[in-house]
Amino acid sequence: MTEKQHIMIKGVKDGLLFLLDDKCEFGVLVSELKNKIEKTHQQLLSGPLIHITVKLGRRIITEEQTKLISDIIRSQGNLMIQAIESDIPAEEKNKAHAELKVMATIVRSGQVIEFDGDLLLLGDVHPGGVVRCSGDIYILGSLKGQACAGANGREDAIIVASYLKPTQLKIHEIISKPFEEWEETDGLMEYAYIQDDAMVIQKLTLLHRENRLPIMMRGV
Repeated sequence: MTEKQHIMIKGVKDGLLFLLDDKCEFGVLVSELKNKIEKTHQQLLSGPLIHITVKLGRRIITEEQTKLISDIIRSQGNLMIQAIESDIPAEEKNKAHAELKVMATIVRSGQVIEFDGDLLLLGDVHPGGVVRCSGDIYILGSLKGQACAGANGREDAIIVASYLKPTQLKIHEIISKPFEEWEETDGLMEYAYIQDDAMVIQKLTLLHRENRLPIMMRGV
């Protein structure tokens, strides 16, 4: 049985069209794209200047993921990207961030808070407490319990906390390793996100790299 292909390459009037599967994991797409560019389709993609249009289907990707796709394609010197396009209307792309819940409370051991959208929690999450959202989680306090963002499939969701020392984090389907194993992190003003199918912790000052609007820009 042949392995399923997640990227189709078609010839069009002004170049080539890359059709990317919007159902598979982003990391799978990256691996297949590298393989096609460097090995299996090198003969097709070599020669004079070729204009490339990338179609994402209904997948929404971050600025960093867009750059990664662009860098892989441009590594073949004669390929020029004309556009990277999604079939989702702009208003639907912003829908995931349209609803922001602001809650002032302390989440104690045994308590579970669930919300469909983004959550701004003004308070602490104690060990044994759980916060679960379909969107982003912003905690202006200590996160020492569990937090799950992107619960309905959003791989680009993030978890932010003033003091980030949880028992467990989960974004989409990626679960963090035990936080005592994290190196060089003091927990102060940090956020978690997914990169290359792994969870990454960064200082909040680097949040701009995710190309996100600050909460205050969303009417809070």
